[in-house]
Amino acid sequence: MHDFKYRERDLYCEDVLIQDIAEEVGTPFYLYSYNTLRNHFLVFDEAFKDIPHMICFAMKANSNLSILKTFIREGGGLDIVSGGELYRALLVGADPRKIVYAGVGKTKEEIRYALESDILMFNVESPQELFLIDEVAEELDCKARVALRVNPDIDPMTHPYISTGLKTHKFGININNALKEYKLAESLEYIEIVGIHKHIGSQIVQISPFVDALEKIIFLAKSLKEAGINIKSLNVGGGLGITYKDETPPHPRDLAAEIIPLLSDTDHTIIFEPGRVIVGNAGILVTKVLYTKLGEGKSFLIVDAGMNDMIRPCLYNSYHEILPLRENSTSRKIVADVVGPICESGDFFAKDRVISELKRDQLIAVMSAGAYGFTMSSNYNSRPRVPEVLVKGKEFFIIRQRENYEDLVKGEEIPEFLL
Repeated sequence: MHDFKYRERDLYCEDVLIQDIAEEVGTPFYLYSYNTLRNHFLVFDEAFKDIPHMICFAMKANSNLSILKTFIREGGGLDIVSGGELYRALLVGADPRKIVYAGVGKTKEEIRYALESDILMFNVESPQELFLIDEVAEELDCKARVALRVNPDIDPMTHPYISTGLKTHKFGININNALKEYKLAESLEYIEIVGIHKHIGSQIVQISPFVDALEKIIFLAKSLKEAGINIKSLNVGGGLGITYKDETPPHPRDLAAEIIPLLSDTDHTIIFEPGRVIVGNAGILVTKVLYTKLGEGKSFLIVDAGMNDMIRPCLYNSYHEILPLRENSTSRKIVADVVGPICESGDFFAKDRVISELKRDQLIAVMSAGAYGFTMSSNYNSRPRVPEVLVKGKEFFIIRQRENYEDLVKGEEIPEFLL
């Protein structure tokens, strides 16, 4: 559920007319519902209230400071994948002991920063990374808490670019080698083993892959215990999908009903890393029709947002519902591509979409844009990045200002020989 609804013929976010926001901030812009963000977090948290657990929101889905603060205020932790995300997390007051650090390419400087910040744990992806963490911990004379990321070789049945749990993927340690790698970790003086981590992919709309992967890591945890290696936590990752078009992903309660019984004879704290399921449907991208164009047997709606603002349709051929900010029951339906101003044929939000006929300057909402929207945006074609706006009740707040042309060249310098 989300809080973007039509009242009569106008689209609202909570109790704010979206047209009013557009008139003040201009287009394009990202818009989020505070009520939806908070409710989604609390629903996920409540689903697992019967077991010891921690919700660490996956920052890669949406790292705006105000979004992060929303979850931190509810007791949430954060799943990070870079030093920059750690900086953002600490800036908004995240508890370092609720931060887990994943990612296959942590640098020595990032590892040092995380150790000095006393984060909860690293999700270690390879033996070489493990050695480097041990080396940096020795330099700092501290223990580095780690969970090894285990690749369970489970097909999450999602888009191949966001599938991470097969043995052919770059992520994690092959589960068949896990016991050996844990023994290696145990031998390192500055490493403290605290858990097991797995994450098999994103936008997963079936429960069975979660169950299959969890069964494998529970078996691994028992094998570790038999080998004298006791862990405190099982990090089961994230990946629960949302509805973009006609998907019917399980509710967090459904997921809980299936996996909690598997954990009945364990005493581990379960760590979850949800991202898209919390923020995906809590945000939209608002854009304006610049031109309508009848091509060779095809119609185009050219809007002022582009693939630099939201790359998911180009990258994944993903579906996003497109709604007018003001419904017109008399407008006819057309088949059109909704495209942006970028000089790429991949610059589109929809192809061959049945959509209400729109005119110049009309506004549309690209739905389900709260996850991997702004975080994947860029300045391609030297386009300033768009603002982000948060609605709470009857008020709205600009939580990121629109960039200007001066921002585009910040940090650039021309050497003297060119002057």
